[in-house]
Amino acid sequence: IQVDGTDGSCVTFVLHDEDHTLGNSLRYMVMKNPDVEFCGYCITHPSESKINFRIQTRGALPAVEPFRKGLNDLMSVCQHVLSTFERSMKEYRAQR
Repeated sequence: IQVDGTDGSCVTFVLHDEDHTLGNSLRYMVMKNPDVEFCGYCITHPSESKINFRIQTRGALPAVEPFRKGLNDLMSVCQHVLSTFERSMKEYRAQR
């Protein structure tokens, strides 16, 4: 991850080797934060695998905080989906 921005409340994170899968999911999670004024991403070029992910917060909250929270929240959701799937597969196999 590279970080570009002079003001701590408005930062563009450059995520390498990522695409819309992470970009759209992370944008959704970050936008749930009421302290975030703007969050968006773009893929620089179809042949490049990097995302410019921009966050602008209200007030003095540094943009890195909702970025970290969004990543942690997304990890929690993915872990919940995985554990639910594994539990369902175990129940299905037990019934067979």
